[in-house]
Amino acid sequence: MLLFVLAYLGGVLTIVSPCILPVIPFVLARADRPFFRNGLPMLVGMALAFAVVATFASVAGGWVVSANQYGRMAALTLLAIFGVTLLFPELADRLMRPLVTVGARLSQSADQASDGSVLAPLLLGVATGFLWAPCAGPVLGLILTGAALQGASVKTTLLLLTYAAGAATSLALALLIGGRVFAAMKRSIGAGEWIRRGLGAAVLAAIVAIALGLDTGFLTNVSVGSTTSLEQGLLDKLRPHETTTAMTGGPSMMMRAKANGEGEELPVEGALPSLSGAVEWLNSKPLTAEDLKGKVVLVDFWTYSCINCLRAIPYVRAWAEKYRNHGLVVIGVHAPEFAFERNVDNVKKAIATLGIKYPVAIDNEYKIWRAFENEYWPAHYFIDAKGMIRHHHFGEGDYDESERVIQKLLVDAGDSNVPTDIVAVNASGVEAASAKADVGSPETYIGYDRIEHFVSPGGVVQDTSHVYTAGPPKLNDWSLAGNWTIGNERALLNDRDGSIIYRFHAHDLHLVLGPDAGGKPIRFVVTIDGKAPGASHGVDVDSEGQGVVTAQRLYQLVREAGTVADHTFEVRFLDPGVQAYAFTFG
Repeated sequence: MLLFVLAYLGGVLTIVSPCILPVIPFVLARADRPFFRNGLPMLVGMALAFAVVATFASVAGGWVVSANQYGRMAALTLLAIFGVTLLFPELADRLMRPLVTVGARLSQSADQASDGSVLAPLLLGVATGFLWAPCAGPVLGLILTGAALQGASVKTTLLLLTYAAGAATSLALALLIGGRVFAAMKRSIGAGEWIRRGLGAAVLAAIVAIALGLDTGFLTNVSVGSTTSLEQGLLDKLRPHETTTAMTGGPSMMMRAKANGEGEELPVEGALPSLSGAVEWLNSKPLTAEDLKGKVVLVDFWTYSCINCLRAIPYVRAWAEKYRNHGLVVIGVHAPEFAFERNVDNVKKAIATLGIKYPVAIDNEYKIWRAFENEYWPAHYFIDAKGMIRHHHFGEGDYDESERVIQKLLVDAGDSNVPTDIVAVNASGVEAASAKADVGSPETYIGYDRIEHFVSPGGVVQDTSHVYTAGPPKLNDWSLAGNWTIGNERALLNDRDGSIIYRFHAHDLHLVLGPDAGGKPIRFVVTIDGKAPGASHGVDVDSEGQGVVTAQRLYQLVREAGTVADHTFEVRFLDPGVQAYAFTFG
């Protein structure tokens, strides 16, 4: 119930988001008509269309995104015709009758709404719903991420409909207020025809803005600064102990266990769920709960480009080796975040590079993920010898506590020779622990599905080759320069000499990169404040800032050698074809 309240309130907040501006003219065009026969049906159609499209987009895959592009084009055409009938009703009726019959009927039915059907405003609302998606923010992102990872369900659609209903509520208020204003203007100055034409011009201006991508570009980026803090505050108040996706240090629900198995008893959190559903197992035959009877089990949910997961791997790897002969079985469940992480060959290369020798289940369909009702990367679940979950930990950190839990469960299983010391991990490169106090930059996605703080002039042009220029970066702003195509989860460089610029504050800067489908290596050069990084180079570049993208993975490009401060990072790719996914910091 709490999540439904959150979704509704998040929808209400969209009214203060600048990126909803292109939708406003379509709504206000009904403001001087009876609300229950015009405004309300339009808002209902808008909410239903949005919920249906968003549901399919969250669970169906890439084809629905392409299909929705055609839906957007049809909606733009329909609403443009509607705008023309508002602006030039006589000209439209005489010269363009075959093309504007639908639009003219929609407009005329609004005038006759007291006696006519609600179908026309409902259809207008459906068309508007196809265009209304960029004003999402963290709340809608939470819903869509949950849908992708937990699978299709009626709850997902109801949450999306609740979110849309929240937005429709705030728009309905604007509609009612606008109707009173327009009615007063008509009574006082007889300006009905001018109001109608002004709304027609506003509708056509909105069509132009949407067609040029301003709704998903400039306005979306403006909206980040004005509404994200409000929505995030709402998230924090309603769900104070949870975050989305990767966590930098999660809450520990355990009752502390001391060395030698002494201390308070660990709670029983349920039985080990099924491990079936993996598309493949690496380093092992498929394992079942029956196979693991009598064993203490650690299940680690991870994905190989997640920096939080990579920093936890050295500890998991050390525990697997140290306690293997004492009855511990470590199982890595690889649940992908990006499409390229579904490639089993990529995972095989990653586990070889990381030195992972324990079993890894490839959970490309998130079946094990959903069986555990998991929500995080990384997530560790500790199972006793009776097959019961006794503890879990989300995110990085609390490694000593986690190892004490392992020791206690092994002692409880009957091993009297369990080591009582704690592993000493000296990780390097991307596996090195984060300097959390110095991190002032957030994980930043480059695909338009989760894009934030993008400042290239003109904003994002979705799924189309476009020449971008760098914008003036403030802290945590970033931009592209050169010919790029921004997709839903990554940006593809079409020509050589394209750049990514980011103003950051952190000890380490990482970027998830990959070559194009052909796999040809791509050369790049990194600069910090316009200079070669020198001693502040990451493990994947030299002191001159030179490096090569050879595989789809996380690359460490900066490791600050001096005092951490705000710096402007730029990576320039000397060859075309690179794919860039996300920044992470440490």
